[in-house]
Amino acid sequence: MIENQERFDRAIALFDAANAEDPNQDQGLPKELLYGRRMSEMIARFAPDATEVAHLAVRAQHIRRWTVPRNTYPMNKDGYFAWRTGLYKFHADTAGELMRQAGYGEDMIEQVKKAVGKRALKVNADTQMLEDVANLVFIEHYMLAFAAGKPDYDEEKWLEIIRKTWKKMSDAGHAFALSGQIKLPEPLLPLIGKALGG
Repeated sequence: MIENQERFDRAIALFDAANAEDPNQDQGLPKELLYGRRMSEMIARFAPDATEVAHLAVRAQHIRRWTVPRNTYPMNKDGYFAWRTGLYKFHADTAGELMRQAGYGEDMIEQVKKAVGKRALKVNADTQMLEDVANLVFIEHYMLAFAAGKPDYDEEKWLEIIRKTWKKMSDAGHAFALSGQIKLPEPLLPLIGKALGG
């Protein structure tokens, strides 16, 4: 339920304008602009009655991500986790500032920042909704390309990745993923089945 459609549309337009500056292209569009649209399209399929906070958070999840490249942190495991943690805060703060420009109050801004910042996963419903949607989008749109970019990963590594992805999702996310309502990456179906014990 959107409390004020005009204000919501302003925030989405600001998120999209920020992501439209992404110099990286995917299917002829700025990469993060396309990602944000895919996130909104997925939540509309998976949970159309989700909160306004969740709808805003999924659109803003990767906002201006290209401005914080991975190589700005040490290229090791600790550096990777520091980069991811830094991104959560960066995306949350960026989303909050744009929401402020759109006319949102601090209470709603803080709720969106909590979800985008991946705080209270499994406890905060909006954070879990964002996680479910992000994983459904990854499975449908990005998992196959990710696999193609990792030719050195053996089967055990892939089983681990699939299981970790699955673990982050809710029961509702699991049911939706297996219901035929998302397009599973066909070449990876045997691995997905094996990972999930099917």
